[in-house]
Amino acid sequence: MKNTFLLSLVLTIFCISTFGQLPFGVNLAGAEFGHGSKMPGEVGIDYFYPTTQDLDYWQSKNLRLLRVPFKWERIQHDVFGELTKAEVDVMKNLLTEAGKRNMQIILDLHNYGRRKVNKVDHIIGSDSLPIEALSSFWGQLAQDLKAYEKAIYAYGLMNEPHDMLKSTPWASIAQAAIIEIRKYDSETPIMVGGNHWSSAMVWPQVSDELKYLYDPARKLIFEAHCYFDSDGSGVYRRSYEEEKTQTYTGIDRLRPFVKWLKDNELNGFLGEYGIPCNDERWNQCLHHFLSYLQENGVNGTYWAAGARWNNYILGVQPKNNYTEDMPQVKVLTQYSETK
Repeated sequence: MKNTFLLSLVLTIFCISTFGQLPFGVNLAGAEFGHGSKMPGEVGIDYFYPTTQDLDYWQSKNLRLLRVPFKWERIQHDVFGELTKAEVDVMKNLLTEAGKRNMQIILDLHNYGRRKVNKVDHIIGSDSLPIEALSSFWGQLAQDLKAYEKAIYAYGLMNEPHDMLKSTPWASIAQAAIIEIRKYDSETPIMVGGNHWSSAMVWPQVSDELKYLYDPARKLIFEAHCYFDSDGSGVYRRSYEEEKTQTYTGIDRLRPFVKWLKDNELNGFLGEYGIPCNDERWNQCLHHFLSYLQENGVNGTYWAAGARWNNYILGVQPKNNYTEDMPQVKVLTQYSETK
């Protein structure tokens, strides 16, 4: 018994010293805002990147990992075209400010497996939006941001791909992007979202083929999302009772993804999870969910904060000029890193 305990302790110390404890954080929404006539729009008017006040606030809460959504159409106006210098410069400035604060950014391409071409949505793999459109985009961006890689936690290939073309599955699209990125950056991890809105609950059924993806750098992270309302959408239309949520609903929905990671010896991440602030029972559900993540060595980012996002049901943007915390923050700050 004693020898078994000592061996376990040695292995735990070895894992921590080798791989480190993984940080938790939040999404800072805003750069993905605006659709239709607001696309691409104008930064600072139609959509917004995080401010230094946002960075300072979350640093003060010891939540140093920020997932920052952005739109493909804004950083590359034309398919296969040059990247928009002004947009890239804003991104570089954000990475610089994050680095000064010992924070890291996940660059989350928030496009759901699609983008507008001539103001019309097209799915990746269609004639107007071939696989190479996404892979070449990521290659250009990785090349442009090479000097900032220490502030980049991961390249988030695509937020919540869903209903992709049968002729062009998401796994094939992701593989092409991975290979293109690695031509310019062999250090930064690449985060791969799952099919069907990256659902953790049905991950083994809809995203199992992602385990066959090849990364020459062996630094893939698989990203799932999980919400606790009855349909798992994160909309939370009804009360706690009406949503039929229980204290361990989050764990039940997360367990298939965590098991898949362990069975395949892969690295995972929860890119989105969130709760309303109108019932303390939601906080208990979040607490157990984060504890389960922490104990299983999987980190994540809460959805969401953002300086220009007011009255959002899941929002954790502080009030009164960053002096008043939202109720969910008291739970989030208990989980700043994995064990």
